[in-house]
Amino acid sequence: MNLDGNQASIREAIDAGLLAGAVTMVWQDGKVLQVNELGHRDVHAGLPMQRDTIFRIASMTKPVTVAAAMSMVEEGAFALTDPVTRWLPELADVRVLADPSGPLDATVPLRRPITFDDLMTHRSGLAYAFSVGQPLSRAYGALRFRQDQDQWLADVAKLPLAHQPGERLTYSHSTDVLGIALSRIAGQPLADVLAQRVLGPLGMSDTGFAVSQEGRRRTATMYQIDETGTLRDDVMGPAPVTLPTFCTGGAGLWSTADDYLAFARMLLAGGTLDGVRVLSEESVRLMRTDRLTPEQKTFPFLGMPFWRGRGFGLNLSVVTEPAQSRQLYGPGGLGTFSWPGAYGTWWQADPSADLVMLYLIQNLPDLSSDAAAAAVAGNTSLAKLQAAQPRFVRRTYQALDL
Repeated sequence: MNLDGNQASIREAIDAGLLAGAVTMVWQDGKVLQVNELGHRDVHAGLPMQRDTIFRIASMTKPVTVAAAMSMVEEGAFALTDPVTRWLPELADVRVLADPSGPLDATVPLRRPITFDDLMTHRSGLAYAFSVGQPLSRAYGALRFRQDQDQWLADVAKLPLAHQPGERLTYSHSTDVLGIALSRIAGQPLADVLAQRVLGPLGMSDTGFAVSQEGRRRTATMYQIDETGTLRDDVMGPAPVTLPTFCTGGAGLWSTADDYLAFARMLLAGGTLDGVRVLSEESVRLMRTDRLTPEQKTFPFLGMPFWRGRGFGLNLSVVTEPAQSRQLYGPGGLGTFSWPGAYGTWWQADPSADLVMLYLIQNLPDLSSDAAAAAVAGNTSLAKLQAAQPRFVRRTYQALDL
């Protein structure tokens, strides 16, 4: 077995000036089989990518927040079917758009309250600015995370829902709202909730909403491909060394390959890691079990037929039909689960092969309509970057003869 060939597409993107660098990891059957440290975490400073480089993991935060929530479910703090309004009264009087593309003041009442299950499956009716049309998109785009969580939630509650709770999946701020609920239920900051329930027990010492002064020296710079097809590094500030005012449960964590490997291994093993139980087998089963109805899978996910051969558990995508899923999204056996981050961070765990893979980069995406049009038109620079990760995955599975 020789895994070296899985580096090729990543090196091509780096050599083409489309990618600063990447850290990838392949773990199987209890062993780390490969770590690739490719390119630079800071090109101008000449600092190489290293195994302990710290990345903004964006939406890879979501399953961590859900895991903390499930540990509280196990203790009886709340049930998945409970309305969230007991702890989030701001959402009690929220209304629903009468027309998804209609004016914000044309609304209808809720048919039922938002539940914790709705938050964990993005079926709450909440949204992101990039997941809905105008004018609701514009209203979400005006939200600011620099305020405290209570004021932010109050502003969210002024917006109508995109649809009735439970009706369909709309990718959203649901996990940010979940994090606020966990903080209120526990009576402590979300950072402490995650540290005590997930990060600490798993030994994820490099994962948090802020980094140490020493950790800041290991962080990967954020890059973005500009209109000329070259990398810019002035698109995002440095890592915070103190906790932000609002620790967002949907996207705020920083982490490393080894730390997130520990989290993925815990879920793969049914809730334990190296003899330490973090979640019950039932909690993990719920997270890894498809909860979408056939009708809900007919709706595209961010414009993609994402649910072909796949389902969605508690903020984890789940492979339900490997042959269908493979055609669009690459290899992964039955039950393979994952959830990526917007800045190019990705992982998946495949129970059929006892395999975990991670691919970590830092590239700020362009979510504009012009960028989408360029991708559809076959912009070669963009295509080469987007192809790097799926080719890494396919070549790894080929080398492992899976």
